[in-house]
Amino acid sequence: MTVSVHAAKTQLSKLLDLIEEGEEVVIARHGRPVARLVRVNCAAKPQLGAMRGGISWEEGWERAMTPEEADAFWNGP
Repeated sequence: MTVSVHAAKTQLSKLLDLIEEGEEVVIARHGRPVARLVRVNCAAKPQLGAMRGGISWEEGWERAMTPEEADAFWNGP
């Protein structure tokens, strides 16, 4: 969605509601885009070692794929 500077100033609360819902808003001055408003990523920072003990590796995971496995991986079964 693109809005003018005037509309952004007069409808800021409504625009923030849209942004919170995932909408991206571009503010244009004289028809030229000058700013983009997007939702801030509020996810917590991951902690080092948070997945310790939660991941396991199958035996032979490091071996190269066969041509058939690679084809299935890239093109689907």
